[in-house]
Amino acid sequence: VRTQGVPDRGPPQLQLCKVTNALFISNARSACTDDLIQQEAVTLCINVSKQQPFPESSRITALRVPVYDDPTEDLYRYFDSCADAIRDEASKGGHTVVYCKNGRSRSATICVAYLMKYRKLSLAEAFTVVRTSRSVVDPNSGFWAQLERYEQEGGPASGLEEPPPLELVGVRYFPSS
Repeated sequence: VRTQGVPDRGPPQLQLCKVTNALFISNARSACTDDLIQQEAVTLCINVSKQQPFPESSRITALRVPVYDDPTEDLYRYFDSCADAIRDEASKGGHTVVYCKNGRSRSATICVAYLMKYRKLSLAEAFTVVRTSRSVVDPNSGFWAQLERYEQEGGPASGLEEPPPLELVGVRYFPSS
């Protein structure tokens, strides 16, 4: 259905949105497009969902953060392990894409937490950086509250509980040609 006066833009453009030189954010459809993964030389995929797929044939390390886009989900407990994985990948010259179904809430929250921890940005500054790279980002109210807590507590989680490990899904390689 086309609305009078509004141009039909067609399907959304597939893209990985650059947050930093080594960090991208996207939706699942774009992140699972092997041409984009290869074009941006992505070496680590952080899939912030319980159900979205991973790219099929890329040479990547694949991590899953098993949460739904629900304000009651505890994404906070993964902030440090995800930020550390992104930093470690960048220190090896790699590129990371963080994604969820729509590239709006879960993935944005992880990218903001990374910027707060390793770029020493405030929540407002980190959110502005992520939103500038991908205009649709909009962490749900629960995730936003968790980011506020992260900022108030000075960044890295300092609880007694060990955070749950990220689920290493595997390493996939390009077929040799």
